[in-house]
Amino acid sequence: MKKRKEKRFHLKMPHTYVLLTIILLTVVAMTWLIPAGSYDRVLDEASGRMVVLPESFHFVQGVRPGFFDIFLALQRGYVSAANILFLIVFAYSYVYLLTESGTLNNSIRVLVRRLGTRTHLLIPVCMMLFGLLGATLGIFEETYGLIPVFIGIMTALGYDPLVGGAVVYVGVATGFAAALTNPFSVGIAQSIAEVPLNSGLWYRAVAFLAFQGVSIWYVMRYAKRVKADPTKSVLYGESYEVQIPPPKEDTQEFTLRQKLCLLLFLVTIGVLLYGTTQLGWYIDEIAAMFLMMMVITGVVAGYSATQICQTFIAATKSVVPSILVIGFTRGILLTMQDAMISDTIVYELARLLNYSNKMLSAMGMLVLQNIINFFITGSSSQATITMPIMASVADIVGISRQTAVLCYCFGDGFSDMFWPTACTLECGLMGISLNKWYRFIGPLFLIMVVLQLFFTALSVMVY
Repeated sequence: MKKRKEKRFHLKMPHTYVLLTIILLTVVAMTWLIPAGSYDRVLDEASGRMVVLPESFHFVQGVRPGFFDIFLALQRGYVSAANILFLIVFAYSYVYLLTESGTLNNSIRVLVRRLGTRTHLLIPVCMMLFGLLGATLGIFEETYGLIPVFIGIMTALGYDPLVGGAVVYVGVATGFAAALTNPFSVGIAQSIAEVPLNSGLWYRAVAFLAFQGVSIWYVMRYAKRVKADPTKSVLYGESYEVQIPPPKEDTQEFTLRQKLCLLLFLVTIGVLLYGTTQLGWYIDEIAAMFLMMMVITGVVAGYSATQICQTFIAATKSVVPSILVIGFTRGILLTMQDAMISDTIVYELARLLNYSNKMLSAMGMLVLQNIINFFITGSSSQATITMPIMASVADIVGISRQTAVLCYCFGDGFSDMFWPTACTLECGLMGISLNKWYRFIGPLFLIMVVLQLFFTALSVMVY
């Protein structure tokens, strides 16, 4: 009887494509139920950005998708996301070549020998580094190419691929959300809300340490459990979608060619950091860098032109399931944009705020920013649309505009790790299904929701 009950109540998450199809059809239905609307936007000369006029909402004529348009949206999604898709292909090809040549495995072997039993310290050190990059410089998409690198490193150290992906993604996403001087969230939001740039830094610093500390603790706890017992991995029993070639035997000599390849790898990381922070590099330049370094590294490793091409093809085959998911998600976003329902949703949600209690109003503002992030991805876009409205709401409710900025940063950033319209891209980069990601991130996200509510409520008394 007990076995029957367990079997009866066992709930299995649908396949990622099934889940995304349900979301797409839901969005299509919403376009027929929610009227299209838009805010007027004007150029803010101080920031150089288009901002929303809070009282200018009006209904417009949007494009409601038909049956054929559903499939057309997917095609357009793949075309629109082409730069991201090829970044993944080129980045994984580079890591694939480093692994197949023995460079990555022998480098890890040397690292393990040097660190001894302290290799687990790589997790907090790297997560804090990525967190600081996100919190201060607004680094986020620039780390996409590093996800396969850290997956290879952490897998070689005895963890599962999810640990490698989480070190980069959870680390940088947490820092981006609990921002310190992030110009793409705090900078834009404070400029629009007309509060001093980077003011309230000390309070956000306390929040950053709390959020980043919890994230590091959670990932380290999971990593320790998986290393001790691989069956505890959320990926256990299922094939990993992105296949990295098996490492070479540990007895293999660390050759001069491999050492030169390792040096090129370190140079690549250095150039990427310099390019993204000083030269304004973005997705296209990062992808081109990985492609170039794959070819150069292949030559240094002693590969012939044919072998380099074969390695590239093998790596591309391994990431096809992941990149297809990303294009699918972009099609959902394009459907919402064409129907012009995002502004309507923002307008209606803003009207739901409770004006009677300051603390409840602040927490309501936080919840609304999290919900809005499902429909409006991209920190700059969400800031320019919501902050003019939320700044005015903050004045009406009687709370500080600093609190409104904090709600925006939290709502825009942390939900990126949960909403499928945002996290599907990173799942594709990591090569894991959406349901497996939710099994991993679910408990951590709930903890972060509690922390968000706490720091938001506290800010009402602080500011």
